[in-house]
Amino acid sequence: MFKKRVFSWFGFKKNKTKINDLDDHIKKNNQDNLSQKKCNNICSQDSIAKSTKSDCCSENVANSSAVNESHSSSLMKLKLKQHVSHVNNKNSFLLTLTTKLVRTKEAFSIKLKNLFFKKKTYNSLLDDIEEQLLVSDIGVRTTRELVDSLIKVSTQHELKNLNLIIEILKSKMKKILNKVEGPLNINYKNLFVILVVGVNGVGKTTLIGKLAKNYKKKGKSVILAAGDTFRAAAIDQLKLWGEINSVSVITREIGSDPASVVYDAIKIAKLKCIDILIIDTAGRLHNKNNLMEELKKIKRVIHKIDSTISQETMLVLDACIGQNSIKQVKIFHESLNVTGLVITKLDSTAKGGVIFSIAQEFLIPVRYISFGEDFEDIQVFNSNIFVNAILSNNTLK
Repeated sequence: MFKKRVFSWFGFKKNKTKINDLDDHIKKNNQDNLSQKKCNNICSQDSIAKSTKSDCCSENVANSSAVNESHSSSLMKLKLKQHVSHVNNKNSFLLTLTTKLVRTKEAFSIKLKNLFFKKKTYNSLLDDIEEQLLVSDIGVRTTRELVDSLIKVSTQHELKNLNLIIEILKSKMKKILNKVEGPLNINYKNLFVILVVGVNGVGKTTLIGKLAKNYKKKGKSVILAAGDTFRAAAIDQLKLWGEINSVSVITREIGSDPASVVYDAIKIAKLKCIDILIIDTAGRLHNKNNLMEELKKIKRVIHKIDSTISQETMLVLDACIGQNSIKQVKIFHESLNVTGLVITKLDSTAKGGVIFSIAQEFLIPVRYISFGEDFEDIQVFNSNIFVNAILSNNTLK
């Protein structure tokens, strides 16, 4: 916001009069008398004007006070409305996740609740809780930590209190996931590039369509690059997402070097002052070195064109494969220095607990979670909402 300051300079000239004779002196006296009369008239008018101005000022102050009170009231109403909207959004997210993550929720909440219907000893109940956490694909390390927290906090009598057990587990789970809760922050002063990578079938192209939609809704300019040049279907699918979102898709013929597509896309994006470039890549097995080298080449091309371009290397993981995703993260991260994760298909599996193992093992920020095919079936990852969804209190009553 720019402020303009205007300065004015006023100059006053002073006339000097020399009186050389009596006639000039008399003439001056006559002029002075005339000036005095004019002065009196002006003073009288000034007095009236000041009185009127005073009345106007009083009225303006009153009006200004009323306006300020109205503005203050409107501001308070706006803040209250924004607060209510924020709370409603959080509740809406929780309701959506609780509905979508029904299988993961069943693995945690419902089956955990069933353990308390039968009379069990302290040790047998701990064993059953540990087994249930492992079945939910939370992983050995995380399960051990959760069980240890139960042992430390609860006595033999308290362990039979289901609500207490749930609160202890939720508290520990939130602490684990808080470490990887990291929304993607984009500096829109320069082009931002999102390189989407992952194995076949994890939902990379669908994710790109959702991301493009979200950024367009925020008023940002987006283009897509079809870096999967091995399959015609992949290019056609990305073009379809481009048409749906009204964004350009940069392509080349089948079999072209993916790095050449990225080169073209960056040149065009910079020329058109685009905010975000999202690059689709071919699905590849994490143990294929030549394909991993291809991704490294793409990253080098981006850096070579403009070393100031910010990059996000976003690894997409299918929640359905559970603990097998740990190895994928390890290989991709070692090769590409992954900066963000997206967990997809959480609506289709009871193995959503794998997110805890990934968080413990790598501490890579989880950017988004996805749970369906629709545009709305994606959310910025929030650890509190996620844990509350899979350990819903409504299920435990």
